[in-house]
Formats: sequence, C-alpha cells, structure tokens
Amino acid sequence: MPEFVVPAALVELHGEDAQPWLDALPKQVTAYLEQWALKQDGEPLYGAASLVLPVVRQDGTQAMLKLQSVNEENAGEAQALRVWNGDGVVRVLEDDQETATILLERLRPEMLSDVPDDQEATQRLAELLARLSAVQAPPQLRKLKEITDAMLAEAPTQIPLLADTEQQALVRRCAARLADLADEPGDRLLHWDLHYDNVMAADREPWLVIDPKPLAGDPGFELFPALNNRWDDLTATGDLPKAIRRRFDLMTEVVGVDRERAVGWTLGRILQNVLWDLADGEREVDPIQVAIAEALDEPGI
Repeated sequence: MPEFVVPAALVELHGEDAQPWLDALPKQVTAYLEQWALKQDGEPLYGAASLVLPVVRQDGTQAMLKLQSVNEENAGEAQALRVWNGDGVVRVLEDDQETATILLERLRPEMLSDVPDDQEATQRLAELLARLSAVQAPPQLRKLKEITDAMLAEAPTQIPLLADTEQQALVRRCAARLADLADEPGDRLLHWDLHYDNVMAADREPWLVIDPKPLAGDPGFELFPALNNRWDDLTATGDLPKAIRRRFDLMTEVVGVDRERAVGWTLGRILQNVLWDLADGEREVDPIQVAIAEALDEPGI
C-alpha cells in the first residue's frame, strides 16, 4: 500500500505546533486502514482541525475515517457520540480514544446551511438541540463550571485591554450576567459548537449532527452558534436586532430553556470569544458579537 500523502492545503492550515501530528499522519492513516480493515474510497476532506478520509469497510459499508490532533475539545468526541447513540447524531463505528481517531457512518454531502429558508433551518437545528440536550452528560466530561470560572477570573484583567470604553462596558455586562449563572452550570451533554455547518443530511434521518466539542452544562450555553452563523439571513431582514431576537426566541422555545438564563449564557459565550480574541492580540470586539450582545441585552426586551 503506497504511503498516504498529506494534502498540502491541510499543512498550510496548521501552524508549527501541529507539525508532529502532520508528520505522523501518513503512518496513522496506514495503521487504521489496516487495523479496521478499510479501503480508501475517495479524496480526503480536511478542515482546520481534522483530516477525514472516505473509506469502505470489509462488508461494503461506506464510512468516514476522521483523524485529528488530540486536544481538550475533541478528547471526548467519540464518547459523547456513543452516549447519544445515534439519536440525532452521526454514529461511531470504531474509535481510538488515545488518538481521538474515529470511524463514522457516511453522511450525504449536504449541510443544514444549504437549506434556503432560514426559518426552516433554524427550526431543524433547534429540534436537534432539544434532543441532544435532553441527555445527561457522563461524569468524566469537561464541565461548563470549569470554563465559566476561568473566564470570570480572567475577565477583570483582560477587558481593560479593549480600546473602546463603551465596548469595555458591554463586555463587563456580559461577565456580570455570566457570574449570575456560574453556580448553576447544569449537567446536560452539550455539543458546544452546534451550527448549521455541523448538521449534515443522512439516510436514516433527514439530518444528523457532527463534530461535537462535548462538555457538561446548561443547554442555554448552546444557542450562540445558531446566532453567529447564517448572518446574511439576519442582516437581509432590514431590522437586525429584531431578526436576532426572533431567531433566539425560536431556539429557546423549541429547546425549552428559560429565556433569561439563555440570554445570560449567550452573553457568556460572547465574553469567551472576546477573551480569545484579546489573547490573539485583538483590541476591538467583533461587530457581530456587539450586535448580538446589544440585541439580547437591550433593557425591556
């Protein structure tokens, strides 16, 4: 069997820190093809975090072999998918926890973001989120409480780095709303990154969720990615704050979460993004984050 060649575009997506993983990929691919009796069945797909190879099992079943560099976010991916047990999510056929390598059922190359109607796409996403968040997280997963505490500890020294004082005040309000919820972090199995591109068409169900970054927490923490994506659909309405709230209210109603708590957790997600951006050297809040925060944090709304 010829050695697998890592796509040049995948190498370009990663920095020097990922070089050991990239160097190990050819042997890893060969090893898993042999270990799980797989045959490559198409050109590799890749993103910023993984390599996905179309394969066929010995019995003729089509599957996808996903290889990724292990980190805190993906370490529990296979475990979470197995806990959900195919209910609204892609099924795990094989996995290796040590390397976070997973053999997944093959889905169809269509994403929920391809659905033209924004309302329909959001409804579908919310229905899937309701199913996923009904499941209790296994005890060994990362906890939202840990993430929340770390953010609140970091915020006082980082927020003053923002260049604009009004943005500082906005992000401090986000931190205050998050602090009100910190002692009730929840225990549901969360996806953490459930947006329209992480839902794919399938045969056994119309749509199935992929790529969780699992943790245990409150379902209100899950709504932000649905607001942050398909942004053009929101701006096209001509009333952006109203469109944000309408999408947010659809999500909270279908998922069945308390609206005020969901607002607080969503503002917490904005705080998280701001802290990440500050760590990368940014000194302004992304305008999309500002728009979402202002739409949800508006008094009397």
